[in-house]
Amino acid sequence: MMRKHLILVVFLLPLFVSAKPREVKLFNGKNLKNWEIYLGAAAAQPKEPIFSVVKLSGENLLRITGEVNASLASKEEYGNYHLKMVFRWGEKVFKQKNSGILYHSYAPFGDGLGVWMSSHEFQLCTGKMGDSYCMGNSYFEITAVKDAEGKSFRYDPQGANSKFGVGFPAKNCSKRADHEKPAGEWNEVDLYCFGRNSVHVVNGVVTMVNNNSGRIEKDGKVLPLDKGRIQIQSEGGELYIKSITIEKIDRIPTEFLK
Repeated sequence: MMRKHLILVVFLLPLFVSAKPREVKLFNGKNLKNWEIYLGAAAAQPKEPIFSVVKLSGENLLRITGEVNASLASKEEYGNYHLKMVFRWGEKVFKQKNSGILYHSYAPFGDGLGVWMSSHEFQLCTGKMGDSYCMGNSYFEITAVKDAEGKSFRYDPQGANSKFGVGFPAKNCSKRADHEKPAGEWNEVDLYCFGRNSVHVVNGVVTMVNNNSGRIEKDGKVLPLDKGRIQIQSEGGELYIKSITIEKIDRIPTEFLK
């Protein structure tokens, strides 16, 4: 009997050893080897590295100066995942406290506002945290309501299905409500992507649900978009990132889609 148990343990051990953890640290806390940096055509050379790893209060943090518009892009593409990022704003502000998580990124740098790849933006800008924006030639559909003038949209689960992107009424949809923490405190944002749908969550509260993700071709045709690289923006404000993790999922939690 003992020998049979031993044989079983020896057989199963490689399976446990080779099993990959579900959660992966995109920011490893040491360096930026998993990322590519693109500064674009900056008007002036930055005075210090835009993206760097620094130690504050005994913790290794990813610092983004915000001095010039720039991209920190993952070297790999991702689809069907839950991304979690913990960050706070620093004290330096060059334009405004602005940044964003750009996901399902594709095509060359520069297609989006001369710097970033075409992508969907999970807006992190103060006052707009949780908004959706079509960067470059991306496309999505959101249930939304229009303002009194009919020029801007706000996410509302009971709203009408609206299309966003180049050639459509708007490229931006505002969050349902503001759930950003006070200046200096850590914010936790979660991004759930599965198939062509995505959900933005700010400090535990759903702020946006995007559907039918796509990419707009030159002829105006919308093709499906369900994966891509991940970009973190430098866009006017200093911020510190404590962690960025990602894990595969087989669905978006039902409670987030209500």
